[in-house]
Amino acid sequence: MTSSRIPFKITILLCLLTSLTQIHAAEWDIIHAGKLLAVPGEAVTAKQSVILKDGKVYGIKSGYIDAVDLSLDSSDSLEIHNLKNHFVMPGFIDGHVHLTLALAPGAALSWVQMSDADTAMLGAKHARDTLMAGFTSVRDMGAFTDDAIFAVRDGINAGYIIGPRTFVAGNPIAINGGHGDFTHSFKEPVADVLRTSGVCDGVAECRKAVRDQIRRKADHIKLTATAGVMSDSNAGLEQQFFEDELSAIMNTAKLMGRRVAAHAHGAEGINAALKAGANTIEHGTFLNDESIRLFVENNAYLSPTLSAFKTGEALLNDSNSFLTDNQRVKAERAMTAAKTFVKKAHDAGVNIALSTDAGVGLHGDNAKEFELLVNYGGLSPMEAIIAGTLSGAENIGKLDELGSLENGKWGDIVAVNGNPLDDIIILQNVKFVMKEGVVYKHLAD
Repeated sequence: MTSSRIPFKITILLCLLTSLTQIHAAEWDIIHAGKLLAVPGEAVTAKQSVILKDGKVYGIKSGYIDAVDLSLDSSDSLEIHNLKNHFVMPGFIDGHVHLTLALAPGAALSWVQMSDADTAMLGAKHARDTLMAGFTSVRDMGAFTDDAIFAVRDGINAGYIIGPRTFVAGNPIAINGGHGDFTHSFKEPVADVLRTSGVCDGVAECRKAVRDQIRRKADHIKLTATAGVMSDSNAGLEQQFFEDELSAIMNTAKLMGRRVAAHAHGAEGINAALKAGANTIEHGTFLNDESIRLFVENNAYLSPTLSAFKTGEALLNDSNSFLTDNQRVKAERAMTAAKTFVKKAHDAGVNIALSTDAGVGLHGDNAKEFELLVNYGGLSPMEAIIAGTLSGAENIGKLDELGSLENGKWGDIVAVNGNPLDDIIILQNVKFVMKEGVVYKHLAD
């Protein structure tokens, strides 16, 4: 009697072929864009179709195409998004946020009261607010707890929570008693709980602090090269680390493939960080001519965080705000310089990347930075958009993946009503948000 069974080897082959067919079923999206700024800095085009395949840009065609214009397999899926009445552009990038921070009266006490799990839930809420504002990628620049920000990043990547693509630093590298050491004013038993693995003194400790962030899977390294406005200390706003410590931090990070961002306000600290090899300077308030020379020479980026200065200005103007005497003195100095330093850098050709320091200001208000770059920094609307897209991508080392709608890059797309090149404030009211081909904010939302 002849067996009707399919031979074992053929059965395995059929299973493999079936599996391969399922794996290669493509997900297609077509965005019908009334106006399209595909590559910031280039011309705006009309009546375009942006084609995505599996969440990445596959091509752009003139006119409004549909399924018959694509070579789809029977197992492929296609969704068409009607943005014919909108201005379409790449998703925004914020180079400096603190997703697990919300500056407010009593914030320091919350670091003791809240668990890492509580903080991660707060970070998840801030991440969603940020994405809904059109920011599809952010760089988190220092967290106050050990694990929460890593959980937020990994939860977003896994699809468990909604938020922007997030690159994290872990704990900032800081000196004992300096900006980034969050133990100010706490008694020693509490301080021991709050002290992070980023706090270091001397070359060996600084190397270990950097390596510890990388062990915890930090995407980049953040250090506090100078004192800060919001630390409750009378240490001013100048250099904190010695040169040998700065070199140890930079060299260790770069040996392990990480870019380095340096918080720096005072000119001496800015210049020391740039000489040591910082890729970006966060804030840069009191930069001088030597700073500008070093920025240009090293092709480094300035992340000016004007939104944080606006928050500080409002707190200064409120005599009942929670600012301490130390914070108030430093804020008054910084607010004066904030109105001129970005324009000075921009006029001299310094690279500028949109960065807000959200967490000091409100999460979800990130797009106000575009307006501030125009009004205070002297950037044109197009230059401000470049700062929040292409320059933002280069600033975080992801220009091959982000910043424009070009073949092979992620399908991160936002849309607004009106033309932001005529009125930059329009970017504060994003109507449509897509990240990697998935729509998170629909036109009706």
